[in-house]
Order: sequence, then structure tokens, then C-alpha cells
Amino acid sequence: MIESPSRRTVRTVARLDARVDARVKPRTDAHLTARTAADRTFDALRASIVDGELSPGAPLTEVEQATRLGVSRTPVREAFARLIAAGLATERGPRTLVVSDIEPDDVIALFDLRRALDEQAARLAARLTASAAVASAPATAARARFTNLAQRFATVDHATLAADDTQRHGYYALVAEFDAALDDSLQGSPYLAAAIASTRVHLARVRRLARDDDARLAASAAEHGAIARAIADGDPERAAAATRLHLHEALTSIHRHLSPSGENRIRETP
Repeated sequence: MIESPSRRTVRTVARLDARVDARVKPRTDAHLTARTAADRTFDALRASIVDGELSPGAPLTEVEQATRLGVSRTPVREAFARLIAAGLATERGPRTLVVSDIEPDDVIALFDLRRALDEQAARLAARLTASAAVASAPATAARARFTNLAQRFATVDHATLAADDTQRHGYYALVAEFDAALDDSLQGSPYLAAAIASTRVHLARVRRLARDDDARLAASAAEHGAIARAIADGDPERAAAATRLHLHEALTSIHRHLSPSGENRIRETP
């Protein structure tokens, strides 16, 4: 029996589809797996840099990091490229990669940007909670959230910090909650939220310079509490002023850590 052209065509297409599936599908799955591994590797390396486990100037090699993280060299190579793009790693030769230094001038520029962004963010968050008078559900929720944060920051002192781990993860987790609350208050200002997000990694890294200074962390908690309270009270200018004070004190502390001998003195821009 002779097959009709249409039946032969259907069977031929079916065989071609099977071949394509056999060749393409495993490759696609492998690609997705490799991409996920690269994401996990990047996240792990970024966390190590922000936490200070990989300090400024520390060499980054594919073999060492692949062994440490339990992955192949391919995702490490991809993660290294992303670290360079994010400003967290620097090439110092054809085959030499190191964790980027934190230069005093970079900190000044970062805080200049942070002052503009964070003060405006605090104002907008306070304006949101101020609308609670008209029983806005988002405003009421934001007000309760910042009130709770202010209360929790008020409990941070030398004793609670000493009870934290050596990396002070508990304290920084509370700061991260404050940042998240601020972000959620900026849903109507996506460009401002995106600009703040782009500075977060570098800010966290600089902020960790005061990790072992519990006196500064306790003072910082009080400053965060004042910002949170002003936002909860719906007072935009008080929230901005409290943010300005916090940034001034933070920069002063970071200056002491970056230049303990007085060299490379950091000066605030007027």
C-alpha cells in the first residue's frame, strides 16, 4: 500500500519533531540549570563581599571560588563578570581579579547620592502615613509598620548587640526590614525606588565598616528609630531631618574606619 503524500508529510514532521525535542530540550534544561547556578554563585559571592568575608583587595580566582562554593568554573566565571559590572570586583591584570577597594572619594560620592535619595524617600513615606487621617488602608498599614520598627529599634543597645552573632546579622536584618518598609512606601515613585535599590549593595558594604563598633550601631539604631517615628507620625520634614542627621553621623563614623591615621580625610560636600 502506498502512503498518500499528506500521510508521509505528517510522519516526516513527527520524526523531525522527535529529533528536535531530543536535541534541543536537554540543551535548554542544561542552560537553565547553568544559569541558576550562576545566579546562586553571584548571590553567594556578593554576600561574602558585603559581609566582609571577602575583604577589599582579596584575590578572586575561579578554581578557589568554585571549590569553596561547590560549583563548576563556568558559573563562577559568569558571576565574576557580574561582580565587575556591579563595581564589586576589579581587574588588575589580564588574569587577576580582586574585590574592589572602598575609596574615600567613592564614599563621599555615594553619600551625596544617598542624601538626595533617602531624604526624599523619607518625606514621601511620611506623606503616605499622613493620609491615614482619611482611613486609607495602605497608609494605616504603613503607619503601623513604621511604629513597630521604631519600637524595635528602641530596644537595640549594647546588651542586645552583644547577644547577636559576630556579624551582627540580627541588627542588619532589622535595618533591612526598615529598608523594605521604605521601599514599599515608594510604590508610586518607581524611579526613586530603583535608584535607591541600585545603591543598596554598596551602602551595605560601606555600612559594615562599623560592624565591630557597637557604640555606633546602638546610635544608628536610635537614628533609624527617629526616622521611623517621624514617618509613622506623618511628619515629612522631621523625617527628612532625621535622615540627614543619620547620614551625617554614619559618614563621620565611616571616616574614622577608612582613615584612622587621619590620612585621606573624608569631607562632606556642603
